Amino acid sequence: MVERGDAAPLLRWAEGPAVSPPLAPDQQAGVRGWGGGGGGRAATEPPRRREPEELGPSQVLLQPGRLELGDVEEDQVVAVFVVTFDPRSGNMVEWCLPQDVDLEGVEFKSMASGSHKIQSDFIYFRKGPFFGLACFANMPVESELERGARMKSVGILSPSYTLLYRYMHFLENQVRHQLETPGHYSRLAAFYEDKKGVLRASPGRGGSLPPVYWLPSIHRYMYPEMKITHPAGCMSQFIKFFGEQILILWKFALLRKRILIFSPPPVGVVCYRVYCCCCLANVSLPGIGGTVPESKPFFYVNVADIESLEVEVSYVACTTEKIFEEKRELYDVYVDNQNVKTHHEHLQPLLKVNSADREKYRRLSEQRQMLLYSQEVEEDYNPCEEDLFVLFFLEQNNRIFQTLLEVSASQDKTLTAEHARGMGLDPQGDRSFLMDLLEAYGIDVMLVIDNPCCP
Repeated sequence: MVERGDAAPLLRWAEGPAVSPPLAPDQQAGVRGWGGGGGGRAATEPPRRREPEELGPSQVLLQPGRLELGDVEEDQVVAVFVVTFDPRSGNMVEWCLPQDVDLEGVEFKSMASGSHKIQSDFIYFRKGPFFGLACFANMPVESELERGARMKSVGILSPSYTLLYRYMHFLENQVRHQLETPGHYSRLAAFYEDKKGVLRASPGRGGSLPPVYWLPSIHRYMYPEMKITHPAGCMSQFIKFFGEQILILWKFALLRKRILIFSPPPVGVVCYRVYCCCCLANVSLPGIGGTVPESKPFFYVNVADIESLEVEVSYVACTTEKIFEEKRELYDVYVDNQNVKTHHEHLQPLLKVNSADREKYRRLSEQRQMLLYSQEVEEDYNPCEEDLFVLFFLEQNNRIFQTLLEVSASQDKTLTAEHARGMGLDPQGDRSFLMDLLEAYGIDVMLVIDNPCCP
């Protein structure tokens, strides 16, 4: 089975190919794709499900508390749906399985605000205890009733976001099919019957909803694979996009702040940035993180999510709705394109890139160049950039917390400028960050680094 290589672009993606106008009835019989209302299998089959032995080591996905090394997570699609834009009624769910599933709000999550300006997109989102992936497409039509454009999204829900990428191409094919031949759902129904998950009741929870498993804090082959369409590039292009400011986001992520990323459509690439931002905060030391909220990737959010965001103390999300910028009570950090800002006065010092940050960015860039060179000269040497970046921040975080734990266990519990430098931090420039970190994680040490702003 031929796989796309790691050199394939991921975040250079902007829009998919345009959707063709509907074919005449005598031409529709020859339409290729995994769709259609007939009973026979179409000419183009969906990608077959690969067995564990066919997956590379970074594609064998693990989550703490659920799987052991070597296990492969099972498919669990709990719903499949089609959303359409009606010129009179707005966004609406036109079809779904199972028919009694709660899809309230999904019609807005799966069709981002502003999508009418683009031809196609993909969107990750959260719906209650589930995660969703939807593929959107926009097709011009000669219809006054539809105002010249037909827009639909086809999506699925699952208890975990880590396997949704498997169905990207299927959903892309199906949304085009729904635009060209509306009302034919037999392939979607067959897909649901094949992939539907059996949700087991969790002990003591009193219901049938599964526990939500968030981003793990673990070693290289145990972070969720959101190189979702498989090609490498998610983390590397994220860091290229933000440059040295990646260290600013790293600090806010480690402090478990509420981070909201704004961008106009397409929103798919911004969903990757949400995931990458969460990856910056990975820690694998035991006993760390018990006092702080988990780093939750909410992915795409809109005004319908305001009520749920009001009660969250930590999350990373993205939106296409500019109105969120005015609702400062919902976020701590607002990212508009490459501009990272906060309205909290005590967090302002963290917005400045210091000498230690520049040194970390230099080392990261240097390691990346060494990796690329090694891949060129050694054919059998094939680690990916994603592992390098995830490991870089994991090791940085571990070094910080290992030092803090050792100091807290010492007799005088004194954290000095030398300790800060040993952790790869700037004793003066990172003083505010260190104070916030100690408070957030409940680590009992005495910071004796002088504040340069005070006599």
